[in-house]
Amino acid sequence: MMPPVQPKMTQAGTRRAGVRRSHWVLPLVVLAGFAAFLVVRSHQPIPLRESFQVSQRGREFRPELLNIRRGDVVQIVNDDGDLSHHAYVASERFKFDSGDQEPGGRADIAFTVAGTFNVLCGIHPKMRLVVNVR
Repeated sequence: MMPPVQPKMTQAGTRRAGVRRSHWVLPLVVLAGFAAFLVVRSHQPIPLRESFQVSQRGREFRPELLNIRRGDVVQIVNDDGDLSHHAYVASERFKFDSGDQEPGGRADIAFTVAGTFNVLCGIHPKMRLVVNVR
């Protein structure tokens, strides 16, 4: 049987129980390391999502090819003065439908899935925009 821990006298003359340093040093080191990690992480830049603009004019998309990251937004703008358009994506992995876009109309497509997608016009079947999402 171990002898009981004897209280120690402090400089102020009060008694305190003997506490082993190893019981509180490790948790303190872990806590300090975690706090340092949080400070460093909070100062790292957050990657911003980009926005791309595509014009619909003269029965074509301009540009006709985009390379973007997952989460980026493509804004489709009907820049034709007298033609309506209807942008859509019909893929098993990703679907989008702008509905009819009158001249000056805009539609935002947030590409949340990686892959290669064709953006087509429901009114003008020869119009095609290829979007590569990585």
